[in-house]
Amino acid sequence: MKTTKPKQISRVYTRNNLDEKIKEPTLKILSQVLANLIDLSLITKQAHWNMRGSNFIAVHEMLDTFRTAIITHLDNVAERSVQIGGTALGSVQGVAANSQLKEYPSDIYDVQDHLVELADRYAVVANHLRSMIDDIKDPISGDIIQGALEDLDQYLWFLEANIDKQH
Repeated sequence: MKTTKPKQISRVYTRNNLDEKIKEPTLKILSQVLANLIDLSLITKQAHWNMRGSNFIAVHEMLDTFRTAIITHLDNVAERSVQIGGTALGSVQGVAANSQLKEYPSDIYDVQDHLVELADRYAVVANHLRSMIDDIKDPISGDIIQGALEDLDQYLWFLEANIDKQH
């Protein structure tokens, strides 16, 4: 499958009077965050379905709670984008073209291997959110990003706490 960058999306009229100098950079940030969160939610489910081994059921169930929260956060990000005149790009093609996450391996099964791979990707998304906090001048978008970061930092901690020392 060929992956191409999505075309530039035109802005949608809204009566939301957030300053255009704030809207444009906020929409760019939200678009990147949305791609990362959608990818992370899919990766989380990929691991959830395919892991085997010690502590399986606990990790399996933990990942379901992570994914549920991630979906709530990505929905908030997408809806905020639309509220301020943007377009939420959630197609597989858009996510593949814009996600900052490296491809998730499809040939691992051990719970520990999945935990390591997930922790690496959760860290990328959480650290990206942290790096964007000061760049967001829209307080509502900032709150949405802060809420997602709060959860992802906790989930990263949970993942790391379950990784055996030899991994």
